Amino acid sequence: MSDKYIQDIAEIRQMMEKSSRFISLSGLSGVMAGIYALIGAYVAWKLAYTSETLVYDQLIVRDVRGNLTWLMLDAAAVLLLAIITGVYLTRQKAKKQGVKTWDKTAQRLLINLLIPLVTGGILVVIFYYQGLIGLIAPTTLIFYGLGLINASHYTYRDVRFLGISEVVLGLVASAVIGYGLLIWAIGFGVLHIIYGAMMYFKYEK
Repeated sequence: MSDKYIQDIAEIRQMMEKSSRFISLSGLSGVMAGIYALIGAYVAWKLAYTSETLVYDQLIVRDVRGNLTWLMLDAAAVLLLAIITGVYLTRQKAKKQGVKTWDKTAQRLLINLLIPLVTGGILVVIFYYQGLIGLIAPTTLIFYGLGLINASHYTYRDVRFLGISEVVLGLVASAVIGYGLLIWAIGFGVLHIIYGAMMYFKYEK
């Protein structure tokens, strides 16, 4: 009888978790987002720091502002690929689990994620126009981390630890401005791959 009660409690707990948490989030989408971010960071590095042109027989190193359009396109491509891959893999996982991809829990998760992201995005634009380009990478890491911490209340708790890690990296990047792009690549690239792989083997394997 005790085994039956334990099984019943486990089933009830699983049902409650399904109704209160978005459990269709795919770990593989995190891995892919990390790979896209590393590729994007490499392209940004080539554009911002190593692109060179010959003007009047002198070697001129282009600055960030000079390549702003290409850098924006690079960032947009990384974001778009990450979103498309994330939505696709999450829908595939939801089908296997027999749950809805878009419900009230998913809506709450998205709202709580977007509030810090939109705020950080506005701050990034302000920093750019104020000429504080060195603070852009730290700001994106910090506000993305805060968004993940917010969203973790509606999905796997592991997301909270990823968010805290992103905030810490953002603070470090604020202290060493010249290494912002490198730390950005670690935060959005390496950490996503590590946490995505951990979540995949923990919840999907």
